[in-house]
Amino acid sequence: MRIHRSGTWLPVLISVLFVCPSAQSENWPRFRGSDGNASSPAAKVPVEWSAEKNVRWKTEIAGHGSSSPVVFDGHIYLTSFTGYGLDPDNPGDKSDLTLHVLCFHEEDGKLLWDKSFPAAAAEQEASRRVVDHGYATGTPVCDELGVYAYFGVSGLVALDHNGSLLWKAPTGEKTAGFGSAASPILFQNLVIMNASIESGAVIAFDRKTGSEAWRIDDVKRSWTTPLIAKSSDGRDELIISCENQVRGFNPATGEALWTCEGILDYVVPCVVAHDGIAYVLGGRKNQAMAIRLGGSGDVTETHRVWDTNIGANVTSPVYHEGFLYWISDRGIANCLDASNGESVYRERVDTKERVYASTVLAGGQMFLTTRENGVFVVAPGKEYKVLHHNVISGDDSLYNATPAVAKDCLLFRTNRFLYCIGEAP
Repeated sequence: MRIHRSGTWLPVLISVLFVCPSAQSENWPRFRGSDGNASSPAAKVPVEWSAEKNVRWKTEIAGHGSSSPVVFDGHIYLTSFTGYGLDPDNPGDKSDLTLHVLCFHEEDGKLLWDKSFPAAAAEQEASRRVVDHGYATGTPVCDELGVYAYFGVSGLVALDHNGSLLWKAPTGEKTAGFGSAASPILFQNLVIMNASIESGAVIAFDRKTGSEAWRIDDVKRSWTTPLIAKSSDGRDELIISCENQVRGFNPATGEALWTCEGILDYVVPCVVAHDGIAYVLGGRKNQAMAIRLGGSGDVTETHRVWDTNIGANVTSPVYHEGFLYWISDRGIANCLDASNGESVYRERVDTKERVYASTVLAGGQMFLTTRENGVFVVAPGKEYKVLHHNVISGDDSLYNATPAVAKDCLLFRTNRFLYCIGEAP
C-alpha cells in the first residue's frame, strides 16, 4: 500500500448530492441511489425474511436482466430482455431479441406498463459470457420528465412516466467481451452516458430532446457508471474511471479538469466519493485508490492520497463512517480504512458463484447479495459480523442485480421475480 501525503485539503459539507435530501429519502432514482453510494442509513428495512416472512409482494418479470430497480414518485422502473439469449444452450434467433422498460406500482408491485423495443442488429451473439448477465444490464435513471434507459448498442431511450417514447439516441455499434454494463446519470439538463464500449466516448444528451450536448473521446475499456461529486471548494466534477486513468471533467460542458493514473486494466466498479475524496476500485488484480478532487492537469503526485492492491473487479463499494465496504466478485467481504487504504478485514462469504451485485447499506446494516445463496446481512464496523442470512425458497433463479431501497423496503430483482422486502404496512 502506498500513501501520498502531498497537499492539504478541507472537508466539504456536501459531497455527491445533486438532488435535495427530501427527494433522496423518498426516491431511489438511479443506479446505487441518488448519490451513487448505495446508502440509505435511515431506512427502516427488515433484516430477516423468507418466502413466508416480510415479503410484502413479489411480481413475476417478463424476461431476464441484471439491471437494478429504481424508484421515483411511487413507481418502480426496471429493464429486461426476452426472445433470445435466455438459455445459453438454446439461445434462439437473435432477430427475436426484444428489450423492455417496465413500470410497476410501488405499493403492490402491479405491472403498470411494458414498453418494448426491437434490439439493434449490432447486438452480440448469445455467448455464455453475454448470457451470464444478458442484454438489460444498465439501470434506468428517472426525473420529473420521465425515465432514461440504456441498452448498449441498441441505444439510449427516454420515456415519459406513462411509457410513451420521448426520444431515442444511438451511442455506437461496437461490442466487447461481456457486453454493456454502464448506466445513465443526470446533471442539470443533461443525461450523461458512458458509451466507452460502444464508441469509446462519454456522451451528454439534452434530456428534453435527446440532442447531443457534448462528447468526451478516448475513454478506454470502461464499463462503469460515472459519478458527479463536489470538490472541497464546491466545484462539480464528473469522474470517469477507465483503463489506466481516472479523469475529471466539468459535467456541464465536458471540459477536461484533471487526470490521474488509475486502474491498470479495464474498469467495472463505480467510483464513490465523500468529503471531496473519490474512491476508485477495479481491475483483475484488484486495485483501489483515493483521489482528492479539485485539481488541475496531471494530479497523480499531488492529489492521489493512497493506493493499494486490494479491490474488486466487478462490484462497487459503499462509504460509511470512514470505511469502505464491499463484497468482491470472488465472494470476499472487504472493509478498508478510507483514510489510508489499510485493510481492516477480508472474509469469505458462503457462496460458490461469482458475485455481481454490489453492497447496499440500509437502516445501518450492510446487505451482501450473492447470485445463488441469498443475502447476508452484515453489521458495519471493524469486525466482520453476519447478523442474518436470508434465502427465499422456491426461486432458484440468479440474483445478478444490486438491490434498491424504497422507503422502508428493499427491492431485489432475480431472473424471475421483483421482490419487495418489507414489514406489513
